Amino acid sequence: MKHFILILSFISAICSTSMAQTMLSDYKPGNTADGAVYFLPKTNIRVSILVEKATYQPGEFSKYAMRFLRMNNVEQQPSTLYRVLSIKQTPVAVADSTKGYSVKFNIKTVAANVVLSEDGRLLAINAQPRQTDEPEAFTAAPKEQRANPRTFMNEEILAAGSTAKMAELTAREIYDLRENRNLLIKGQADFMPHDGAQMQLMLNQLDIQDKALTSMFTGTTDRDTTEIILNVNPEGDIQHQVLFRLSQKLGIVDADDLAGEPYYIDVENLKTVPEADETAKSKKKKKQPESGVYVNVPDRMRSTIYKGTNQISVVEMPAPQFGNVELLSAELFNKRYTTHLWLNPLTGAVDKLEAEQPK
Repeated sequence: MKHFILILSFISAICSTSMAQTMLSDYKPGNTADGAVYFLPKTNIRVSILVEKATYQPGEFSKYAMRFLRMNNVEQQPSTLYRVLSIKQTPVAVADSTKGYSVKFNIKTVAANVVLSEDGRLLAINAQPRQTDEPEAFTAAPKEQRANPRTFMNEEILAAGSTAKMAELTAREIYDLRENRNLLIKGQADFMPHDGAQMQLMLNQLDIQDKALTSMFTGTTDRDTTEIILNVNPEGDIQHQVLFRLSQKLGIVDADDLAGEPYYIDVENLKTVPEADETAKSKKKKKQPESGVYVNVPDRMRSTIYKGTNQISVVEMPAPQFGNVELLSAELFNKRYTTHLWLNPLTGAVDKLEAEQPK
């Protein structure tokens, strides 16, 4: 995780949201005229969708597949089809602009190392922040290397005067390959291998030739997998919202494009944290803002993705935007001892708090 450190003289955090928003319109996170601005995080849902694109190309002898190989329903027209392979949900921390607070300089108090993320989230004070694991980047599997079927055609096939004759001779070669394979397995071939390794090598070569020549009838299908990333920002409960649509012919399309079949998302606030006392909060607003560091007390949410009535992915994760904010008193940061504070980089809650006497 990339971050930067501000060397500050810590005095107070301004708790009024409106004041913080006013400041943030004039200053970037980490910089004010007399101190610094920091944010607490909220949780976005990172939805990773693996979509497979299957491109079919008919074989040169596709119309003779039934006649010579007794293969039914061999497609004779090229086509492209898309399908969803998997859907994964991951919580991601982003700065919550509604929870912005300032730290001001004061030469009479102990200096503090305030560590912020690149987007201005408070990570630690007088400590190195906890590292978080980034989502792994998707890496597509290498494409299958196909053998050229023409390299396995004998002189008679290549010299045939028509496509129909070539197909007939190719089918005969395929049957010969399969017969030779069966003879090898039964131990009745004219040239039997000396050991198991040689046996396997011969069988593999026969399979490669069979597959390559058969593709002249059945055609080939190339499969490419792509990762699509969607970010959902839940500010409240979400019910039956279209997340994306998938068209078998076009792939991922816009949520309002009826050419695709819809995938929905529900997000439910689990309300595991008691709601803040609004009366007490309103009384505090009338008083002078208290000094200290504001941290999150995160709630939890459940995110469900489904297609039709079938649930595809259900994940519970922390949701700071549904929780409360609490104040750590400025008395924790005075000259009598040095306080080390670690915040959870995902939730903005206190991970660890230590105080030590100066030497």
